[in-house]
Amino acid sequence: MKSLLYDASLHLSWALLLFSTSAYAQSGAPPANSEDRPELAGKIERLTKSLEQTQVELAESRTEIQQLRATLQELLKRMDGLASAPVGATDQEGTAAASSQTSTAPIMSEDAHAAAQISQDDWDVLNARVDEQRQTKVESASKYRVKLSGIALFNAFGTFGQVDSIDLPSIAISNALGYSEGSVGASVRQSLIGLTGIGPVVFGARTLADFQMDFFGGLPSSYGATTSGVAEVRLARIRFDWKNTSLVAGLDYPFFSPNLPTTYMSVVVPGFASAGNLWTWTPTIRAERRFTGLLSPFKVEAGFLDPASYANYTATNSRTPSPTENSRQPTYAVRLSANTKSEDRPASIGISGVYSPQRFIGGYTVQGWAGTLDWKFPLLPRMELAGQFFTGRGLDGFGGVPLSPLRPQNSVQYAAITAPALASLGVMGGWSQFKFKLDARHEFNVAASTGGRNSSGLRDASVSNVFLSSVPARNQMLFVNYIFKPRSDLLFSAEYRRLRTYETTGSPDIAGQFGLALGFLF
Repeated sequence: MKSLLYDASLHLSWALLLFSTSAYAQSGAPPANSEDRPELAGKIERLTKSLEQTQVELAESRTEIQQLRATLQELLKRMDGLASAPVGATDQEGTAAASSQTSTAPIMSEDAHAAAQISQDDWDVLNARVDEQRQTKVESASKYRVKLSGIALFNAFGTFGQVDSIDLPSIAISNALGYSEGSVGASVRQSLIGLTGIGPVVFGARTLADFQMDFFGGLPSSYGATTSGVAEVRLARIRFDWKNTSLVAGLDYPFFSPNLPTTYMSVVVPGFASAGNLWTWTPTIRAERRFTGLLSPFKVEAGFLDPASYANYTATNSRTPSPTENSRQPTYAVRLSANTKSEDRPASIGISGVYSPQRFIGGYTVQGWAGTLDWKFPLLPRMELAGQFFTGRGLDGFGGVPLSPLRPQNSVQYAAITAPALASLGVMGGWSQFKFKLDARHEFNVAASTGGRNSSGLRDASVSNVFLSSVPARNQMLFVNYIFKPRSDLLFSAEYRRLRTYETTGSPDIAGQFGLALGFLF
C-alpha cells in the first residue's frame, strides 16, 4: 500500500513540474515556431492522460485504505470484546453460524466482517498450529515421524479419615490407634510421558506404535521418595490399520472395558479401579472388524489376554507363572458394539464376554468368566452419560474389586489356598458418570460406582482362612469434580471424593478426600 501511494505522488509531482514548465514556456518564452506546435500539443495531451490515470489510482488507493481501516477497527473491537467478555460467552453454535455466513460473503464486505465471530478456542488452535510449525520436531533414528506428548500434573489433596494411600486412595480403612483423622499432601507422580510413532504402510496397512509411562511404580528409599516415584510402563502398543480391519498387539487396556471416568485426581490408575472399573493394563493381541453399508455402526473385537494375578505375592523380583499362565491357555474375550460416527457427540453401546481358565498350586482350577455391558451416549446438547456393568468370577487380575490392605506373611499359603478361594467367589460391579459441558472450557462430572464379592461366600471362607477376613466385601466410591480449561494445553480441576468400604461384618469404613489438580499438556 505504501509503494502504491509513493508511485501516485511521484506521478503527480512529475505532472505538476511538466505543467508548470509548459505554462512558463507559453507565457514567458518567445513564441514557438509553427513546426514546434504539434509536438507541444502532443506533450500536453500525454500529460493530461497521465493526470487522469493518477487521479484514478489515487481514488482506488483511498478506497482500499478505507476498507482496510474499517476491517482493522472491526477486528480490534472483536478482540477487545473477547478479552472483556466472560468466559464461555460465545458458544459453538454461534461460531458455526458465523462461519457459514462469512463463507458466502465477499472477502472485503463489511457485512461479512460484522457477522464473523471467532471463539477463544479457535484462536488457541490457530496459535497452536503456528507454534507447531515453528517448533523443533522430535527426531527419530528412522525416517518416520515421532510425536512426543504427555501431561505434567500436580495434585494437592486433603484426606478425611484413613485410606490405604493418601495420594491415590482405593479403599477406606479403620482408624488406627495413634493416627490422626486426616492428612494433607501433594504429588507429581501422576504425570505422564508418551511417544507415538507413525510407521510405513505394510501389507496395505498403516502402522502406528505408541508408548506411555508414568512415575507411580513405587517409592524409592531415598530423600524425596514421596515426590519422585519410580517410572513404570503403562501402555506399549503396535497397530496395523486396514480400511475395515485393525490388528493391535502390546500392553493395553482391556478392550472389553473401553470407557474411563473423567478425573484428574486419579490418572495413573483410572477412577474406580477398585470399585467397579475393569482397567488393568494387560498384554493383549486383538483384532477389530468394522463393517460398511447397513452394518456400518457395528464393530466386532476379539482377542487373547494375559492378565496379571494378585495370587503372586513373592519376596523376590523373579517372575513366576500366574494362575492363568499355569493353565497353558490365554484369557479369551470378544466384544460386539454399535457406534455413531460423530466425533463431537459420540454414542456407543457394547456387550462383551470373557473366559479366563486358571490353575493354582496343587492342581486346583477355576473357570473364570465375565459378562460386561458398556455405554456412552449424549442426553441433551451439553450432557453425556457413560458407564459399565460387569458380573462373573475370577476377575481379580482385571481390577474392579477391592483388595486387602495387608500383605500375606506366607506367599505360598496365599497362592495355594487364599487365592483360589477368592477366585471362586462371584463378583459384581459397575460405575456410571454424568457429564455436563457448559462450553469448551467448563465441565462438571458426577460419578458413582460399586464393586465387590459375594459377601456370604467370603464370610464363610474367612472362618477357615484368617487372611480373608481382611479382604473387603464391597467398595463404593463417589466423586464430583469441576474442570476448567482456559487453553487447550492448560487445565485446573477441583474434586471431592467419598469412599465407603464394607467388611464382611460390622459397619463400613468411610473416608473422604478433597483435591486440586493443575495440569499442562504437551
